[in-house]
Amino acid sequence: MKKKLPPLNWLRAFEATARHLNITHAAGELHLTQAAISQQIKGLESQLGMPLFKRLPRGLELTDAGKGYLPVVHECIRRLATATDEIFGQGKTRLLTVRSNLVFLTNWLAPRFHRFRERYPDIGVRFTSNIWLDDGCKEYDMEIRYGKGQWPGLTADRLSWDELFPVCSPTLTSHQEPPNRPDQLSDHTLLHVIGYEEGWGYWLDQTGFTHVKSDQELQFDTLISALEMARQGGGIALGRTSLVKNMITKRELVSLFELRVPTSEAFYLVRPEYKYLHPHAEIFRAWIIDEAGQERDDGRHLASLQTRSC
Repeated sequence: MKKKLPPLNWLRAFEATARHLNITHAAGELHLTQAAISQQIKGLESQLGMPLFKRLPRGLELTDAGKGYLPVVHECIRRLATATDEIFGQGKTRLLTVRSNLVFLTNWLAPRFHRFRERYPDIGVRFTSNIWLDDGCKEYDMEIRYGKGQWPGLTADRLSWDELFPVCSPTLTSHQEPPNRPDQLSDHTLLHVIGYEEGWGYWLDQTGFTHVKSDQELQFDTLISALEMARQGGGIALGRTSLVKNMITKRELVSLFELRVPTSEAFYLVRPEYKYLHPHAEIFRAWIIDEAGQERDDGRHLASLQTRSC
């Protein structure tokens, strides 16, 4: 039969006394009398069925059982104190950690983040990148991933509803004119991104131009690299609406054709399914979902206007 857990005040008395090996110092730390500390330790030893301290003429010494018990009790009290401060304390010094897909952070989140800072100036945020997916790393509150929204053990909120279409710089470094038709893509450098299921092959297949083949291609392990190469005139990339909209507005990139293909892949905000979410993380989650929803509504409104004008 399992022993009942001892009262927390008994454990705190043991932990403080074991650190100091002095009842007077432990009593001062916990704002109790020496008699109260002694009584709580005796109660703990009685419940556990063995002594935790050796009472010596000049002080205290931990028994073998006490030495084995101390690290566990110390860690539990430390974690409980940390969680209590994060959940119920001021929490202003705690950084919210968001692990993000780099191209989404740079092209979508960064241009909007000033609005979050204006509304929540007391919430500190630390961004880290997830260039390569690493399920073993859990040192973050939430993560922004690209995929189809289904990851075991994770809850996902969709942030983008994109269309795929070719983009390039208004001026190509090859001194060629940008193509006017998809079948002219064969004469240009296509910029491929590893790790995206819906890439050039998918777009060409969906638009009926499967026969188009290019002997000139470059491969990248991140979309942000491919888009930067396209911006510099080094080839034609496959743009995603939410990521290239600002670059097209600034004329850093141009959209080549009217042919656009909806994606089934998207950016998602994910978090462990059963993990406690800090209040700051809840605030960030609500804010970014609202931003994504506004962009989706704006896109639908623009598409409706374009349809009517046609």
